[in-house]
Amino acid sequence: MRMRQKLQLYQISVIFSMVFALIGFSYNTWRLEVTEHNNNIRLASFEILKELAALEQLVYIAHYDGDMVTASPRKGWIKVGLIQDFSYLTNEKVKDDAASLHNTWSSNWESIATSSQSVELIVQDIDKVKASIKALLITLK
Repeated sequence: MRMRQKLQLYQISVIFSMVFALIGFSYNTWRLEVTEHNNNIRLASFEILKELAALEQLVYIAHYDGDMVTASPRKGWIKVGLIQDFSYLTNEKVKDDAASLHNTWSSNWESIATSSQSVELIVQDIDKVKASIKALLITLK
């Protein structure tokens, strides 16, 4: 009888150990996935912020300095495209704001050297994307 009790206790201990190990492994796997996802979002967000700053600088150089060589619209198209591409690694708000920036750039790139309104519209959309990214980064854990 004593041996039977020891065997049952051993079986319960083994089952408990297996369940505990499975829960621990599952949590660890989930945590690693979340961490990797957050790292991808952070990396994409920082790249977007760098491209936004470069685009804003390009717009100001074109408008205020009248230097369309340094501030070539082709460079702007590349930056706007990169911003939109990286936005797919973030969330829907950033993605929507990046698409809006792309549309605003599409409509106004030709007149950034001469139109303050075009510059203002583009910079407003740049600021919207920046604000969305900052809000997203705050939510990451």
